[in-house]
Amino acid sequence: MTPILEQFRTFCTLNAPETLEQALEYFAVFGGMEGSVPMALPLEAAIEATLLDNYAVLHRDIAARTGGDSDCHALLSGIALGDRRTHSAFKRARLSAEAGNKALNAMCDAGLIVREKARPNSFSWIDGDVISDRLHFTAPYLRFWFGFVSPLFKGIREGEYGEFRERYANRSAGFAEQVFEALAMELLKAEFREDPISTIGGYWDQNVEIDIIARTASGKTVAASCRYSNGKLKKSELAKLKAQCERAGFTPDVFVLVAKNGFSGELRALRGEALRLYSLKHFGKLLQG
Repeated sequence: MTPILEQFRTFCTLNAPETLEQALEYFAVFGGMEGSVPMALPLEAAIEATLLDNYAVLHRDIAARTGGDSDCHALLSGIALGDRRTHSAFKRARLSAEAGNKALNAMCDAGLIVREKARPNSFSWIDGDVISDRLHFTAPYLRFWFGFVSPLFKGIREGEYGEFRERYANRSAGFAEQVFEALAMELLKAEFREDPISTIGGYWDQNVEIDIIARTASGKTVAASCRYSNGKLKKSELAKLKAQCERAGFTPDVFVLVAKNGFSGELRALRGEALRLYSLKHFGKLLQG
């Protein structure tokens, strides 16, 4: 599996996006594909020209990796459109646990999906609870394909894109959030050089979900919230993150907020050793390695 940071750097080198926002939004759709993307086109037009118009060729390539198995395709669409948790993906795909696990193991072996295990701690893990794994596509374009293209293949195959356009219009908002979160983890690794991050990932249990929890080499705990929205992040987001950590039993040494469009003045005034703020402009550092 090619790491997400390497995929992002390759994509930006090959396609020379004009802005970081364009880089992230187009990468969330096309990341991991071979070849260049028509960046001069609006995103939806680029999708149609690159993916939909070439459906037959791309479908053959993907079907070779999935074996054309209907359960696998249903599972992959369930992951792409759901909350990334195993039980939710099985439910969306209408697969039993047995059939779902068989398909999931096959897709992990094929290199399309990786599992992220829940990380229990002494506060949140209750004996007998089962915390579902989270599932991630190994390339952004695979997630887009199984979210927007594969489920609508009949019309797309015939050159009819109306159903795709309707689904895309209804579901495209915030589609880049997962990629933003994944790259935010890479940004934190780069920013914490004075006390390197030793472990990093998401945290979730039955009641709480925290975008990023990390541990540094010195033993400090870092908790982060990522928001890919057009508005500036407000102080209430920090309060929400603190409340989530308290419910999960964490006492972070450092809080981090990562926001596409920056922060309110009130929040910027709190910035310091215990609160770090990063906006989209900081992601340019990821291209310097």
